[in-house]
Amino acid sequence: MRRLIPLLLVAAVMGACCTAPQFQTTTQRDVDALAKLASFKMPKVILPSFPSRTYNILDYGADPTGVELATEAIQTAIDECTAAGGGTVIIPAGLYTTGPLSLKSNVRLYTEKNSLVVFSHDLDLYEIYDEWFEGIPTKRCTSPLNAFNAENIAITGFGTFDGNGDWWRPLKKSKVAPTQWKRHLQEKGGIVTDKDIWYPDEGSVIAQSYCVDQNVPVITNDSLWQQVKSFLRPVLLHFVGCKNILLEGVTFENSPAWNLHPMCCENLVLRDLNVRNPWYSQNGDGVDIESCKNVIISRCMFDVGDDAICMKSGKDKPGRDRGIPTENVVVDDCTVYHGHGGFVCGSEMSGGIKNVEVRNNLYIGTDVGLRFKSTRGRGGVVENIYIKGVNMANIPNEGLVFDLFYGGKGAGEETEEEIAARMNASAPELSEETPAFRNIVIEDVCGCNIKRAVYFNGLPEQKIENVTLRNIDMSATEGALFRQTNGLVIERVNIRPAKGEAFTLAPTVENVKIN
Repeated sequence: MRRLIPLLLVAAVMGACCTAPQFQTTTQRDVDALAKLASFKMPKVILPSFPSRTYNILDYGADPTGVELATEAIQTAIDECTAAGGGTVIIPAGLYTTGPLSLKSNVRLYTEKNSLVVFSHDLDLYEIYDEWFEGIPTKRCTSPLNAFNAENIAITGFGTFDGNGDWWRPLKKSKVAPTQWKRHLQEKGGIVTDKDIWYPDEGSVIAQSYCVDQNVPVITNDSLWQQVKSFLRPVLLHFVGCKNILLEGVTFENSPAWNLHPMCCENLVLRDLNVRNPWYSQNGDGVDIESCKNVIISRCMFDVGDDAICMKSGKDKPGRDRGIPTENVVVDDCTVYHGHGGFVCGSEMSGGIKNVEVRNNLYIGTDVGLRFKSTRGRGGVVENIYIKGVNMANIPNEGLVFDLFYGGKGAGEETEEEIAARMNASAPELSEETPAFRNIVIEDVCGCNIKRAVYFNGLPEQKIENVTLRNIDMSATEGALFRQTNGLVIERVNIRPAKGEAFTLAPTVENVKIN
């Protein structure tokens, strides 16, 4: 009997240890192992931890049928949880309609299986506030999921967060089937311009005329912001200045703009996520890591309408003045289906991007496989990027591209005349506005059914520098074309084009080593 009691205690302790990560499966050991994959010295990425207290949103009156707004119930549970010192807010199985939610320090939002959170498209629920979008300061509507200067926060479990983005995003008639276009107009009303583009209302059309650079309107009349509110599409999840973050297991989909946008955050782990947007979604990026450090993205699936896994750090002078790079990032074991690029650096990279490791990724049907892009005026340096073990198939443009003449459109959407006009412009002198890409290693890459295998197009005043291509095998319609590059190493690279030369080195390519 004396022997039985200790054994029972040991069994109880072991059972408790096995069930301890009840609301998440990722452990600090998992994170440490992923950090060790980096080819650079990766700082310790600290995983958030939470007290054992739980708060069920049903106890706060949340309607699980989606008929009544659950905003107040969910937000009250979050607020009481953080006020008590932290814990887990539980979203049980059910359908919940809500307005924007703010996550607070020491709170884990846990979604049970068969839980669906749909964010209302009622504009009155979304306040306009000062924000950054596409790398520059502007105004936007409040993001459905947001957090500011919070520490130890998480969203985990099995549920789905739907941003109801089809009510916000412009829609081009050419991108959808006739029946889908007709149904969209019948359900959502709105306005169709003479270019066959649907907008939710007249204010959204007006805002477009104020956009000097892509999707950020320049407006000095404060009253006009309210008039164009529908154009100020929020990103689905926006965390700013936060530390020790975990996003695990859930689905984020149908965002009004970008899907996931952490900015100026530290110690960020994304694991086992499903990130989805319709392929036609305007600015429907998967995840945009902007000016963050110590980031791990692991075992995530992306199927989106713009760049899938993207590194950014601000645009032009505002980005340079902020001066916060994206650094120390590991992207491991991720799959991308549709997207303008599988893994992307830029084009907003004015604060710099450095120390990034991409390993064991699959890109299936993305517009471009590996995409590095910028343009004059950005400034900033992209350096120390390591890509190892990428397989890709059915790529309608380049498998690997460095384009320093980026014009703001998706790959294949510009005419040759538009591209040539930028390339033929006179080269300015080197300055803080000159972007630089250097010290990049890309190896163990295999691809098939690609339009053009590789394209390097640096700036005459600042060539792409010190890029190593090793163990590359690609079957493509066209081969590899290199321009404006200095310090190119090619080792065991096999390009099999259906037509033309496998390799074309322009006279502007210097210091090439080929094995």
